[in-house]
Amino acid sequence: MAGPLSGCRVVELAGIGPAPFAGMVLADAGADVITVDRPPYAKQAGFGATGGVLARGKRSVAVDLKHPEGPETVLRLIEGADALIEGFRPGVTERLGLGPAECHARNRALVYGRMTGFGQSGPLAHAAGHDINYIALGGVLASVGRAGQPPTPPLNLVGDFGGGGMLLAFGVLAALVHARATGEGQTVDAAMVEGSALLMAPFFPGRAQWPGRGRGMLDSGSHFYDAYETSDGKWVSVGAIEPQFYAELLDRLGIDPDELGPQMDPSTWPAAKERIATVFRTRTRDEWCELLEGTDACFAPALELSEVADHEHNRAREAYVEVDGQLQPAPAPRFDRTVSEVRVTAPTAGSHTDEVLAEAGFQQREIEQLREGRAVA
Repeated sequence: MAGPLSGCRVVELAGIGPAPFAGMVLADAGADVITVDRPPYAKQAGFGATGGVLARGKRSVAVDLKHPEGPETVLRLIEGADALIEGFRPGVTERLGLGPAECHARNRALVYGRMTGFGQSGPLAHAAGHDINYIALGGVLASVGRAGQPPTPPLNLVGDFGGGGMLLAFGVLAALVHARATGEGQTVDAAMVEGSALLMAPFFPGRAQWPGRGRGMLDSGSHFYDAYETSDGKWVSVGAIEPQFYAELLDRLGIDPDELGPQMDPSTWPAAKERIATVFRTRTRDEWCELLEGTDACFAPALELSEVADHEHNRAREAYVEVDGQLQPAPAPRFDRTVSEVRVTAPTAGSHTDEVLAEAGFQQREIEQLREGRAVA
């Protein structure tokens, strides 16, 4: 059976980062995601869908959006779509003739998903930026890192993908529920600053008592929630917060709890951390896995990306798939009736142009004329 979004069509204006990630998530769940890529000869901003995990499961048409017939071609695709997603700066699609007003004039029920760093309005709306800037303004960056060290960028997971693309996908789906109930589409304004701030929601109640970066229980300040190096230079993680889990961890490490002092007394944490670090440095990572993995000590090896697919739990869950020789995470989450899957590999730019345009009602002669005029490729 096809994924839960089978029958849903999404037009994605090609870009980088969070919007393509949102499109991948929707495609994994069964949506027919059509990426509008640029032809090789086009000069407008945009990036091809050639290769890459974020393009999996999608189809690609190549349209020159600055060609006189380019925007009209896309508008005809939108007439039969459920949603559109784009990740340009505010005002770009309006200048191309593909803004919300033009699209909703063609398709009243269309959900128009917009992904930006700072949002569609406000003093910084038109400023350039990247993930690190957005999570800085959202309070994330200053909160991540070890005590006495500069803030540590958590890759671009929080802004681009968690607070960006994932929440864009959620916003599009929420608006689709409304559109199917009312026949009215709407515009979704997803901003990475606000999305990253939303991910910080659990920490706001205690912000007045926050001890500072790297000094709290969950941010490497405590000895029972941290990563430790092993004798072979690899790393393991422990997260033994609850008393019973903490007791099991210390018991298996051979440490007397009285030696470390009260678990929740921050004044004892530095010395306790050094004691535990000393113990972990006495064995290899594999030896610690044999002793601790699968117990209530809240332990897991810190695997490198080259190792994750070989771990027995990930193998049993089939958490990774290989597509055209490229290892990648399997679709998530899982559905027991409408199973998600990578249905097609990443396309090359324009590889489905004729097919998609024909489905949208273009006659063969029209397609040939568009190609001859270099509006499409």
